[in-house]
Amino acid sequence: MKTYNYTFQNGLFIDTIDYKIFEKQQNILIQIFSGEDRHSLKILSSLFKKKIPQAICVGTTTDGEIHDTVISTFCTVISISIFDNTFLDAHIMENDHCFNSGYEIAKKVVKSNTKLLITFTCGIGANSEEYLKGIEKFDNSIMVCGGMAGDNGIFKETSISLGTKIISQGYVAISLNSDILQVQNGRKFDWIPIGLEHTIDKVEGNRIYSISGMKPSKFYRKYLGKNVTQTEFPLIVERNNILTARAVLKEHSDGSLSCGGNLREGDKVKLSFGDAEAIMKNSLGSFKNLTSYPIETFYIYSCMARRRYMNELIKVETQPFADVAPTAGFFSYAEFFHENGHNELLNQTLTIIALSESNDKKIDTKLESCKTKSYAKGITETSFAKTLKSLTHLIQKSTTDYQNQSVVLENEKQYSQNLLHSQKQFLKHTVHETNTPLSVIMANIELYEIENEKNKYVTNIEIALKNLCSIYDDLSYLVKKDQIEYPKNRLDLGDYVRSRVDFFSSVAQRVKSQFIFKMPKYEMKIFFNESKLQRIIDNTLTNAIKYSCENENIDVLLKKKKDGYSLCISSHATKIQEPKKIFEEYYREELSQDGFGLGLNLVKRICTEEGVHINVVSNKEKTSFEYIFKGEK
Repeated sequence: MKTYNYTFQNGLFIDTIDYKIFEKQQNILIQIFSGEDRHSLKILSSLFKKKIPQAICVGTTTDGEIHDTVISTFCTVISISIFDNTFLDAHIMENDHCFNSGYEIAKKVVKSNTKLLITFTCGIGANSEEYLKGIEKFDNSIMVCGGMAGDNGIFKETSISLGTKIISQGYVAISLNSDILQVQNGRKFDWIPIGLEHTIDKVEGNRIYSISGMKPSKFYRKYLGKNVTQTEFPLIVERNNILTARAVLKEHSDGSLSCGGNLREGDKVKLSFGDAEAIMKNSLGSFKNLTSYPIETFYIYSCMARRRYMNELIKVETQPFADVAPTAGFFSYAEFFHENGHNELLNQTLTIIALSESNDKKIDTKLESCKTKSYAKGITETSFAKTLKSLTHLIQKSTTDYQNQSVVLENEKQYSQNLLHSQKQFLKHTVHETNTPLSVIMANIELYEIENEKNKYVTNIEIALKNLCSIYDDLSYLVKKDQIEYPKNRLDLGDYVRSRVDFFSSVAQRVKSQFIFKMPKYEMKIFFNESKLQRIIDNTLTNAIKYSCENENIDVLLKKKKDGYSLCISSHATKIQEPKKIFEEYYREELSQDGFGLGLNLVKRICTEEGVHINVVSNKEKTSFEYIFKGEK
């Protein structure tokens, strides 16, 4: 086989085509890679139908063109390949039925000896990943290559063609059928994930609606700013231990983004950047599977992001192939690749196809020589190249440092979680084991008082035991609150408060205080859980006892409010310096007093859960805690 490449721009051929070369040839493939517009495709398709009518002529619009060692934009490259023992078939379908179109187009053109299927799809609106799955469904052994059409990054309209038929929505495929054609493919990625891992919350095919709770457009602006292009910084997802990029192709008015390929809900993704040093390394050296068959043609279908990211330096990547054999291709909106029985849609990737009809198995010395040649020498010393390499190194190093720090933080987080779990288990067992002895002590105090006279020693024990019981009830609630339901019941607030005042009266008397309890004569019905209500009242009463001055009364007042009832517990105590902080966990103003700083935090949590309003007033005269409960409806 032989391949001839030409450039066409502004209505003129830069290279003259000698049509006599093709007059007697029957198996001719013409690929038109147009960076100009749909009009150029029309002109050239009509020209080649007239000049080389026996050829199969396909075309696509691009985001850049490859003509041997030259990378161009807003030009058109024509690649004409003559095959000696390879027969061609082609079909074009104008619709958006992705999966079915893939299946049907393969059914039309795939033969028993098909070695390669070259296919182009429109770059806007088509779900090309589903299209590739359709081809795979028909025959998963056929090597597939090609890509999605471009329109120079405008993302408005792309076109593909077969013969003189040009469409903006659909698919075209060409099969290369032969018993001797040697076909090898390869790919090169070079994009590296960076930063935090994010989750795809909502997606439909290739259209993302939410990433980690954010609109995708807002997500990109947050990390890349308003004016940075999204395509060069794709999302990377790992599947089957392989990193795959999903580049943004279009932003919609609702803030959603369409990508070059599909994602799934729950996918873990990271933003990524191009490794400039890796991109500039000799590309031939990356394709270890290229055999010793003399390669006669290279087709390259590479991602638009590589060209845009590397700018003029991208020629370093394609030049090695052109030094071995005629090379042509284009920069696409997504690339197609076949590996291990699967068709894959790729982004940010260089894909190559090496073709040969030669049966000569001698070592290709030109190929071996070019594999070891340094193409970046000299170019990498330019100011832009140095800057890009330095930026790449900075990002890589920062990413490594971040990943190392993340491992340390994750280990510390795991250690903390284990400690918390152990603490919870300890409290759980402690609460369980404490219940029985407390009950035994309380029962024996009551029996003793029945058989003997009450004395100050028993009274002291009883007071201390009531404090212990209150602490036990707090711990028991904290341990069980996330494990059991706390059902609400119809309670009389007045009767319940009176019972708790009676319970703690002896404790108050121990510090030479007494409760002054006042309430209306009518019932005060509320719908509340008894355990939660006890935690509110007991913690407030015990705090009033603990912090009240000696020989000062503690007032407990119940009264009717507009839509509920007010419980106000007041005492003469030291002024609270930080009223807003007293409900914080472990906060204590008077360190000389016993306690953990957990009681009021527990009260606050319960009040928040149950819609109980809290008012705290503290001055030199008194400190009061008021709780406003909703009345039963």
